[in-house]
Amino acid sequence: MTRDADKKAQDLKRYLSAFHGIDPRTRATLDVMCRVRSYRAGTTVVRERETAEIVGCVLSGILRMQKTLVDGRRHIVGLLVSGDLFGRVYEGPGEFSIEAATEAHVCTFPKAEFEAFLKRSPDLERAVMLNILNELDRARDWMIILSNQKISSRIAGFLLLLRSRFASLDDLVEEAIDGTKVRIPISRTDLAQLLGTRPESVSRALHALQDDGDIRILEPNLVFVRNFHALARKAGEQDIGGMSSVKDILQEEKRKR
Repeated sequence: MTRDADKKAQDLKRYLSAFHGIDPRTRATLDVMCRVRSYRAGTTVVRERETAEIVGCVLSGILRMQKTLVDGRRHIVGLLVSGDLFGRVYEGPGEFSIEAATEAHVCTFPKAEFEAFLKRSPDLERAVMLNILNELDRARDWMIILSNQKISSRIAGFLLLLRSRFASLDDLVEEAIDGTKVRIPISRTDLAQLLGTRPESVSRALHALQDDGDIRILEPNLVFVRNFHALARKAGEQDIGGMSSVKDILQEEKRKR
């Protein structure tokens, strides 16, 4: 398979993951509507308080949902990854801007057409609802992570979340006999904004986890996790990313030992 063909196959897999279980005829209609767009890192996809004309599905890369505060500071309130939908159907302006945190490919649908089709397609409506529920689950995860006073505990929770909810992203997680490599897929600045702190505090927190023997920093955006049990304790909650998935991770770590 050529690189282009492989990329198309991967994009199709992600596209289908957002619309899992829908009727083939429904999917065929969506295929006709879909227009694939590419965004460079830093590009705005939808502006804050803008009534967007599209509904989108992330194929690859990461988008950030961002809010401008009263004092002008910008705060990242969530991430969108492959298979995630965005765009307010049946609603007006969105409260957040959506920007490309990395190079990203997105399948976009004209909003009016998508809404009209949604009204007559119960299977599509179900797929959209499930996607919304998944996003709510992730929002709950962020609340748990941000409730920690220590930045090192927030980093621990974020690494646990990457290993559980985001493990299906390309090249994000690599298992080894004595641990797990986890790639942090966003910039240090974006990570700081996401966790409600400063980039230098993120750096200190990562080194604190390394000093405790929980991780080893291989590169600025790549860490080797030695002990997920310790990260779960520091995060203060083993339910980050879903109780069953985190339990599976910890059981797997036990077997490695």
